[in-house]
Amino acid sequence: MKLSVIIVNYNVKFYLGQCLYSLERALSGIEAEVYVVDNHSKDGSLGYLKKRFPKVHYIASMHNLGFARANNLAIRRSEGEYVLLLNPDTWIGENVLSDVLGFMDLHPDAGSLGVQMLNSDGRKAKESRRGLPTPMVSFYKMIGLCSRFPKHPRMGAYYMGDIPWDKPVRIDVVSGAFCLLRRSALNKAGLLDEDFFMYGEDIDLSFRILKSGYANWYYPAKILHYKGESTQKSSFRYVHVFYDAMLIFFRKHYGSMSFLLSIPIKIAIYCKAFTSLVGMLYSRILKSLGLFRPGRKYNPKFIFIGERDMQANFKSIADRLGLSAQFITANRVRFPKGHLEFMGESDNAGRQVYVVYDDGAYRYADILDIFSDSPMDNVYIGIYNRQSKCIITGEEVLK
Repeated sequence: MKLSVIIVNYNVKFYLGQCLYSLERALSGIEAEVYVVDNHSKDGSLGYLKKRFPKVHYIASMHNLGFARANNLAIRRSEGEYVLLLNPDTWIGENVLSDVLGFMDLHPDAGSLGVQMLNSDGRKAKESRRGLPTPMVSFYKMIGLCSRFPKHPRMGAYYMGDIPWDKPVRIDVVSGAFCLLRRSALNKAGLLDEDFFMYGEDIDLSFRILKSGYANWYYPAKILHYKGESTQKSSFRYVHVFYDAMLIFFRKHYGSMSFLLSIPIKIAIYCKAFTSLVGMLYSRILKSLGLFRPGRKYNPKFIFIGERDMQANFKSIADRLGLSAQFITANRVRFPKGHLEFMGESDNAGRQVYVVYDDGAYRYADILDIFSDSPMDNVYIGIYNRQSKCIITGEEVLK
């Protein structure tokens, strides 16, 4: 078995469905198995997915085990030479898996590998390449110097902003959203640390892989990551879990440093967590008083690009939901640049726009290339999935 793909799901059946549809294309010609670990979802995920993806191996947990424990369950059962940990709120280009597996085969020193993750607007996600959060690197990130000097080799080291995007390069930390692991490296470094419920376990594992004598690599193959559709980042629980993970990592790997040196880091973590909680509470108070103004985000325009026989389906959704919609008949042969053929920056001034691609008219790799080549402000990726008959964006599923 060449590859084992493992995905942990929690109440995101439509996003995971889209991820699995893209996997079907990307796994063509690769000997592989796919595991989905469901963390006690309440949205009927297993029933929905089993009908559409009967070849997937499902593990139905009776509790929410968290990211690390759920992945470890499937890793222990899997048989692949390589293991891919993949988020459910992602989808990948058709060539991604063959490319990264080829790279790993040619680089036996590579213990893990991450890819170029794109945000919903097609811009590169900083989380695609990260440095080890040493005390000083973490401190620079917490006090804002990383954002102010993103390409500085020291102050911007958290996101390794001084390295190129367009070629393979060694990095410190591989994101858990797409983390390709060599089985032998995983056996040597150990599985995910189950002390982490969610967040931080990918940093910890990357660190242990480096300590085991392997390298972590970035490879410029593109995927889309909706960045947190599988979590509720506006919740108080998210803030607690996220910053608690930072403290777990800090205590585990830097607990031996002097008390005086550790104080600034801990203060920064607690201050950041407190600021985030205050911001959430403030937003909730405004909403409860009716003072929150949603703005243009809540009156978006949808542009459907696809084959003529699919437009009736899209129009039905648009009419039913009262969407502002435009319809363009196109495919990858006639309009290889997609929306860039007819849309300029001025067309989206003052308004949020979703360009919804028919996934039968364009390959996933085409869509990623189009958006990443020329990102536009307020223009975001949407997918019309022919199998599920849903429109999927980073914010919602329309059906």
